[in-house]
Amino acid sequence: MYLSHLLHNRLKPLQIVGDMTIAIDSIAINSALVAKGTLFIAVKGTTVDGHNYIDNAIEKGAVAIVCETLPQELKPNIAYIQVSDSALAAGLIAAYYYGNPSHSLIVVGVTGTNGKTSIATLLYQLYTRLGYVCGLISTVQNHIGSRIVPSTHTTPDVITLQRLLAEMKSAGCTYVFMECSSHAIHQKRIAGIRFAGGVFTNITHDHIDYHGTFEAYIQAKKQFFDDLPATAFALSNEDDKRGRVMLQNTKARPYYYSLLSPANFKGKVVENHITGLQLSINGKEAHYNMVGSFNAYNLLAVYGVAELLGESAENIIIALSSLKGAEGRFQTYISPKEQILGIVDYAHTPDALINVLATVEKLNIGGGAIYIVIGCGGNRDTAKRPLMAEVACKYSTKAIFTSDNPRNEDPNAILKDMTTGLKPSFAAKYMVIPDRKEAIKTACMLAKPGDIILVAGKGHEKTQEIAGVKHPFSDYQVLIDMFKLIDK
Repeated sequence: MYLSHLLHNRLKPLQIVGDMTIAIDSIAINSALVAKGTLFIAVKGTTVDGHNYIDNAIEKGAVAIVCETLPQELKPNIAYIQVSDSALAAGLIAAYYYGNPSHSLIVVGVTGTNGKTSIATLLYQLYTRLGYVCGLISTVQNHIGSRIVPSTHTTPDVITLQRLLAEMKSAGCTYVFMECSSHAIHQKRIAGIRFAGGVFTNITHDHIDYHGTFEAYIQAKKQFFDDLPATAFALSNEDDKRGRVMLQNTKARPYYYSLLSPANFKGKVVENHITGLQLSINGKEAHYNMVGSFNAYNLLAVYGVAELLGESAENIIIALSSLKGAEGRFQTYISPKEQILGIVDYAHTPDALINVLATVEKLNIGGGAIYIVIGCGGNRDTAKRPLMAEVACKYSTKAIFTSDNPRNEDPNAILKDMTTGLKPSFAAKYMVIPDRKEAIKTACMLAKPGDIILVAGKGHEKTQEIAGVKHPFSDYQVLIDMFKLIDK
């Protein structure tokens, strides 16, 4: 592909220097991936500025550079394209380089604090069950049809994302369902994607470490809907106090779902048991293999998307009622002998933890003790740490505070952040065990028949990151192993 082909009208270069007819063999935003014939796009990241790696990219074989600020010394035989926003340019260039794959796909994005993975996964499962070849881009894993592609971020980098979409198109996918994180929206990783629709789940305290303020976090989510085209739909949670704010400037067709208020897609929880939900959606009642009001919202959103995409209500409900949701999202296991209910959930924000514990309390019809094993991630929003600890103490019989993913922080310092400032009345309601495996083991040893253990925060994750090193670790597998131990 020639460089001139990539500089289409939407890119709007400020200045072009050099030969635009040179051939481009690859594109990169990471200088480590540059080879001979590469177009290198210098993007200003949160910790690294790609402009500092322009010379390195040229030494490795880059023949063209896209940047916001031209280097003081322009190398001969190198083409330079100056743009006002290189992150946006990266999205537009990557999309064009891979043949604008989203133009041939029906792409639905899901954003919000909680529920993104569950909704995107349920949509993928639903449409697969309905007979379509689908793509999924999520925190847990990516799917190209039935093929699983490992996931490292909620939303991949802009070039990986466009390559994934191109592979999905080549594999015959019709629909793609993807999570859109606030980081990805703010960093313009989803630039160049034509969305057929977007879903807003909810918004609560999270990622303030990155965005700086809660308002900036809200605006990042809202930007996704502001950028939707008039041809798309925008589906929002009417029961979230910012549900309507999200859509106030969108050009897309607005729709709402709700359990509490009149809406386009109105739900009512008829029954909520450990075996699942009896849920009415727009007057049509069915049993679903998921538990809790938070899953009722997820099911409502999925139903709404499917109907807006043209599926019949009957087909949606029949297929949806047979699905089981995403891994690590209120995933349950009952110890065969002791009959202790174990639950693994990804809840890692105060609001998500409240919702999960409220569901646990409703399921606890026998009045057993509720144990929670919970920690907070390192190098992340520190303000939510004491809030998480307070919620855990308030809504459980006994909280065991432990390590989550400490990353590059001292696990004991994180635990101190969690416990400092807790009410004196909570002193007897928690214990601190930094080793996560030991914490889960302790909860299992303390539990009696009929009790409930919730292991929260990591959900589907198969590793634990300590001092920057990822070690194999699965909450669900550890829980099962400990149950087998106490059942002997």
